[in-house]
Amino acid sequence: MKKRICVVTGSRAEYGLFYPLLKRISGDASLDLQIVATGMHLSPAFGLTCKEIEKDFKVTKKVETLLAADTSTAVTKSTGLGIMGFADTFNDLNPDMVVALGDRFEIFSAVVAAFMANIPVAHLYGGELTEGAFDDAIRHSITKMSRLHFTSTERYRQRVIQLGEHPQNVFTVGALGLDNVRSMPLLAKPALEKQLGFSFGEKTVLVTYHPVTLEHGSEKKSFTELLSALDTFANIKIIFTKPNADTNGHVISELIEAYAARHPENTRVFTSLGQLRYLSCLKHISAVVGNSSSGIIEAPSFGIPSVNIGNRQKGRIKPASVIDCPPRKDAIKSALDKAFSLAFRRLCKAVKNPYGTGHAAEKIHKIIKKRIPIIGDTSKSFYDMGGKL
Repeated sequence: MKKRICVVTGSRAEYGLFYPLLKRISGDASLDLQIVATGMHLSPAFGLTCKEIEKDFKVTKKVETLLAADTSTAVTKSTGLGIMGFADTFNDLNPDMVVALGDRFEIFSAVVAAFMANIPVAHLYGGELTEGAFDDAIRHSITKMSRLHFTSTERYRQRVIQLGEHPQNVFTVGALGLDNVRSMPLLAKPALEKQLGFSFGEKTVLVTYHPVTLEHGSEKKSFTELLSALDTFANIKIIFTKPNADTNGHVISELIEAYAARHPENTRVFTSLGQLRYLSCLKHISAVVGNSSSGIIEAPSFGIPSVNIGNRQKGRIKPASVIDCPPRKDAIKSALDKAFSLAFRRLCKAVKNPYGTGHAAEKIHKIIKKRIPIIGDTSKSFYDMGGKL
């Protein structure tokens, strides 16, 4: 009998990461792929990206979670709605394993529901740190409710073990996003420019900035500082992608729209670029700017600089192509000057990406297939390191 593998996806970026793994599972005659779309995938405000999934795979179930607001109260209520929705969904689908990636609140909802239903969870990318966001606590909580663990680096694997997970259940596989970098045929610049309706210049940056959820109320000031820094560069071209459904994300979205309205000649705004256009942009732009993990994980594989602003990604392993700076106009301008310099751009071309070489999907697929017949339920023992850290 086929083993039912239920993959939960809640955001545009996460689906793009999952894609190579989904292709492998769907092509395996011994496995039955179930896809549950939730969160931003089902929201018109975030591009209704469930339609993008449906171009590639059958979406087995949809679980609504998002409320109209993005206040902390709304996010809390969305988490509760998600738990209820996933409880019914898992009862209907009866999966042998749930696969979840990352640390967003809708993924937390899915994992809580699976754990309570005694369904084993395979979690991708525990052990990482993002000290500026409440994602950290969510990620570690998911680790404790999961049975199998796939990490992107060996250091992160050791952190998962430090949380009490047995080493035989924790595997370093690299970052899934690099599978797409390695294997996806990307758009040439003329084709990309035509799709975006936008001409690239000598200095073209891709800006993605999310709320720093543990610095409540900082969004407007910090993002305004970034926009002011961008204004100091003549002839700069800017591609904005809007933030995720995090607390106060609307504040950043409104600032982006207002800025683009004032600068229509050199800006474009996208709710979602999709994986192909996003990675194609990384191939042709001058630098990534903001506080997205993609500037740390995927961008280095293209040999381009990343300006990482503020504390959202504090704690992540960063290659030498990443320039950290505080959310102040002068500091951001200085970081951009460095990113645009010929010497730093040459350095970036030689950077080795610490997140792997793009073979994560193959490794994860093999391990899941091998372990699912013997993994049992969610019960496990705490692995005590005996004081060894």
